[in-house]
Amino acid sequence: MQSLSSFRDTFGGDIVLPDDPAYDQARAVWNGMADRRPALVVRPTGVDDVVSALRFAREDDLLIAVRCGGHSIPGLSTCDDGIVIDLSRMRGAEVDPERRTALLSGGSLLADLDAAAQEHGLVCPVGVVSHTGAAGLTLGGGMGRLQRRFGLTVDNLVSVDLVTADGRLVHASEDEHPDLFWGLRGAGPNFGIATALEYGLHPLDHAITYGTIVHPLDRARDLAGLWRDLAENGPDELFLSFGVTDQEEAYLTALHSGPPERAERDLAELRAFGQPAGDSIKAMPYLETQHLNDEAQDWGHRFYMKSAFLPALTDEVVDLCVEHATRAPDGAESGFSVWAWGRRISDVPEDGTAFTGREAAAWLAAESMWDDAQLDEQCRAWGREALADLAPFASDGRYVNDVAEVGADVARTVYGDAKYDRLVALKREWDPENVFRLNQNVQP
Repeated sequence: MQSLSSFRDTFGGDIVLPDDPAYDQARAVWNGMADRRPALVVRPTGVDDVVSALRFAREDDLLIAVRCGGHSIPGLSTCDDGIVIDLSRMRGAEVDPERRTALLSGGSLLADLDAAAQEHGLVCPVGVVSHTGAAGLTLGGGMGRLQRRFGLTVDNLVSVDLVTADGRLVHASEDEHPDLFWGLRGAGPNFGIATALEYGLHPLDHAITYGTIVHPLDRARDLAGLWRDLAENGPDELFLSFGVTDQEEAYLTALHSGPPERAERDLAELRAFGQPAGDSIKAMPYLETQHLNDEAQDWGHRFYMKSAFLPALTDEVVDLCVEHATRAPDGAESGFSVWAWGRRISDVPEDGTAFTGREAAAWLAAESMWDDAQLDEQCRAWGREALADLAPFASDGRYVNDVAEVGADVARTVYGDAKYDRLVALKREWDPENVFRLNQNVQP
């Protein structure tokens, strides 16, 4: 209590303790399975508060969880008995339209970056749920619907302001601490608390074309063949997602970020394919697409996923997805999605960042969402069994933001031996005591 009293004197934000009426709300995170009880939740209002919270946690030997949007799938943005440093009061984006850059505060959400950039007809490629934390998404890679045209979110990261384990504020970029900047781009949560991130932006000042065609499950192979053709021969502006669901449907989702008249031409083959049971493809504002998943992916549901990179979407892979989709647990919404990779993603050398998997042709995920806690193990087992069967068709590396399991060897499977060893050296330099270990941990 004495140390807490001293902490209050140096901390300008909120401190929420277990006996506070707001405690249950303060400790909640996106995935309903992560029901943890931290000793306290603190909400800094600026960098000085972050440093103060970090020092207090280290002096009292508290486990540290850092939360931005709270979307960590395994619940790594919360903890039992430790401290949650919740950056939600540090939000905001400043755009420089002439330089085409955005400076984002560490607790900002994707919605903050999207809205600020679009005010100037600009965009940064980010994820597809607007209430996701920008820092967490970025420092793990950042997949999204613009990735084939503009790269991953991390490929558009210009610099990071980071509070390190010893309480210093460090600016990392290609010019300052370039080795640290390399590690931040794919393994960032291991090295500190990001209080500001700078991004490069791209022009996008017109309506885009977005939507999904749906077919019966028995057409999955045919639809996957069309996905392969469009992914190989379509323009960079074309994002493609193929999937199958437990509702006996196969689908293909497209976002064309070029002008609507060009999109109409490039999507003609897709829309003429067979007789779809549904076709929602239409022109709309880009910001509208960025909010389409918000309600379906709202807070509080229970969620599990497991993913892999693929060198190709083969018929054998499609057949396994169909087989497992038909065996998905009752009471959950489950399915598989496959996103086209390549183009600007693969333009960045594989060793250019800590992020691993750039040479893949596709990313595949098994996902399940449910509300009944009694289904937890059944839904997790479904995802694990599906990816175990698909493992022979996978390529090296994993997308760290999808990794739901934790353990001593997990990070090595994500990054591969060579990158992992390089990350270990960085960890020993910047966080030798492993203060920041609630992540897919690189152990010093």
